[in-house]
Amino acid sequence: MLRKIIKIDRDKCNGCGLCAAACHEGAIEMVDGKAMLTRENYCDGLGDCLPACPTGAISFEEREAPAYDEEAVRQAKRKKQGAAVPAGCPGMRAAAIARGNAAPAAETAEKQQSELRQWPVQIKLAPLTAPYFENADLLVAADCTAYAYGAFHQDFIKGRITLVGCPKLDGVDYAEKLTAILAGNNIRSVTVTRMEVPCCGGLENAVKRAVEASGKALPLQVVTISTDGRIVK
Repeated sequence: MLRKIIKIDRDKCNGCGLCAAACHEGAIEMVDGKAMLTRENYCDGLGDCLPACPTGAISFEEREAPAYDEEAVRQAKRKKQGAAVPAGCPGMRAAAIARGNAAPAAETAEKQQSELRQWPVQIKLAPLTAPYFENADLLVAADCTAYAYGAFHQDFIKGRITLVGCPKLDGVDYAEKLTAILAGNNIRSVTVTRMEVPCCGGLENAVKRAVEASGKALPLQVVTISTDGRIVK
């Protein structure tokens, strides 16, 4: 089938192995001191390995390749770790998070006020140009971040135009549309909020490529949130 998949330039590869460590699917291995895509059917095409590469040796290409085999990845992880592991992103692993008792509604009413300034918010549905993009500070958020981080509206949405998405579930590369939005509007800055799980690397990578492709020197900040709701970097 014709699909997006990573490409590794062995001439640029310095053999650091960071991409192999970042590939939670196990598609990349070190062969003769260089990174190699050894299992094309393990590559989900999200590019979690791209931000890890210090030499720019990894890129995307669209070509004939075997379909992503989630079941094969699941079985490989079980064999390697000796236990059942959720397929795909480690963020699918179930976990309970202990919380204190919630404050009375009257005490939190002000904090619960929405700071959303536009609609729609989904990247796939957003227009390429709109009046609210003019002189806007743009927030591109992995959709899980608003649920994990309690003060998300106050700390991130407030004062920004918000676009949300999940490359793992949507199965698309947001870079092209985000490039058009950045290039066609007077955006002042871009903030990315992502979860700490590896599959969110696809969103971060798409935004970084969009900023570069837009040809604009836009301030870019990436904030990573843990699954228990902490800002980790």
